[in-house]
Amino acid sequence: MAIYHLSVKPVSRSKGQSATASAAYRSATRIKDERTGEVWDFRRKRGVVHRELVLPAEAPRWAHNRERLWNAAEAAETRKNSTVAREFEVALPTELRPNDRRRLAMHYARAIAERHRCAVDVAIHVPGRGGDTRNHHAHLLCTTRRLGREGFTEKTRELDDFKSGEVGYWRERWADFANERLKSRGIESRIDHRTLEAQGIDRTPTIHKGPMLTAIERKGNRSRVIEQRERERAEDIQARLTRAAELGRLERESREVEKSILVLSTDITAARRERHRPDRSAPDKDRATPAPVKDNEKQIEFDRWQEEVRRAREEAKKSREKDPPTRDRGKDKGRDGPDYER
Repeated sequence: MAIYHLSVKPVSRSKGQSATASAAYRSATRIKDERTGEVWDFRRKRGVVHRELVLPAEAPRWAHNRERLWNAAEAAETRKNSTVAREFEVALPTELRPNDRRRLAMHYARAIAERHRCAVDVAIHVPGRGGDTRNHHAHLLCTTRRLGREGFTEKTRELDDFKSGEVGYWRERWADFANERLKSRGIESRIDHRTLEAQGIDRTPTIHKGPMLTAIERKGNRSRVIEQRERERAEDIQARLTRAAELGRLERESREVEKSILVLSTDITAARRERHRPDRSAPDKDRATPAPVKDNEKQIEFDRWQEEVRRAREEAKKSREKDPPTRDRGKDKGRDGPDYER
């Protein structure tokens, strides 16, 4: 089946890399670095079946020369830790024919060049001897600056960070490009840029060993990295099995609890229905009838009490009006000053 693989890697001077060396190796050509004087000659390298430059529409004529293009890209960067190139590495579907794989890689490269106005150096590689026969892939080496009529201009900084979402956009676009090509050839295989978890697939991801570890295994040697990865893979599989068993146990217990709740609720409903059901076995005359509540009598008594309170208050008010308070001046004899009301 078709396998999805796309990685975006920077080519940086801080890692001892150069754009001229990277371009020469991926295209299996000879390039002289004018900045350092080094000559990178990889013409004896095998496995490169197609190499081509894809340029923006306004690119100058000299940019069609690979050596001049990458020397100009190096000259445009002045810092010792500059990123001088950016590589898109993609796996080409082995189900496609060689011409279809080439058209797919070129179509993708043209889309990148048009969107970011940068130069793209495409190199298509076939599987190496003794390696995986399905390992058809392409290297798309992109300049980190836009290429215009006057040469290189500003940086394509939108591709510097994953937070911009641009790398995610190109990951999805590669799946769309490849699936369209597979569908046009009547091939049912499809690729998906999403993670296995996002696809709803419960499977341990495969391990990408890379060329170095693969070369070590070909020589019959084992490395600590390979053994460590195999141990991690075995532990991951065991953890998945344990988690699946635990989920199965919890699901069975949940079903049992649901059954118990259903039986209990049924018993309670039946008991309530039985309690409210009248006893039809006894005759009607023997059935107890509740006595009516005498709410009217209580209300009459309350109203009578309120009327008595009202009358008592009126009589007290009339008595105060009939006999007003007086002053007892006899008690104030012998005192100086004003009279005091008693």
